[in-house]
Amino acid sequence: MDREQVRAYFNAAAARWDQEMVRREDVIQRILDNANVGPGADVLDVACGTGVLIPDYLRRRVRSVVGVDLSPAMAEQARRKFPRPEVRILCGDAMTTPAEGAFDCILDDNAIPHFTDAEGLIRSLAGRLKPGGTISVAHGMSREEINRHHQGSASAVSVGLMPAEELARIFARYVTVTTVLSDDRMYQVAGTRSSAGRAP
Repeated sequence: MDREQVRAYFNAAAARWDQEMVRREDVIQRILDNANVGPGADVLDVACGTGVLIPDYLRRRVRSVVGVDLSPAMAEQARRKFPRPEVRILCGDAMTTPAEGAFDCILDDNAIPHFTDAEGLIRSLAGRLKPGGTISVAHGMSREEINRHHQGSASAVSVGLMPAEELARIFARYVTVTTVLSDDRMYQVAGTRSSAGRAP
């Protein structure tokens, strides 16, 4: 799997993405709670797609949202949907695309199986957290559902979703782990950077 394959796959999917999106409202709110998304937060949305979570951030009265997506078609849809001064959408690889400043909340929602280097991603993102900030990797369905779904047309652009406990061990090298959830409705690992700004 390479980044060009991933970009092409999501470019092709962009036009139908919102129509095919399945939202479990209670799960989304739990994910955002565990990610500490709240009033005044500066949020980085990794692989933001068409911006499906941006309305949720805004309802929580965050200060700003920076969305990053590898797919130009996804990023362009997000830009068109949210022409607001507090929302900025960048097109590029989340591991290398510069986003000015540091963030209170960094969320990777429904995307980590499309990154071949999970540890490199977590290390990079943890370095963009403000002291006391939270990083979250989540899916609004079970690990088994995600991996089953990715065995179909997405098999060429997915490395599979690792067990939450395995991801938590990666998190623990860079942040203090605060959430490890994997059940029949959702998957989430979250962690907080120390207030001194150093990994534990």
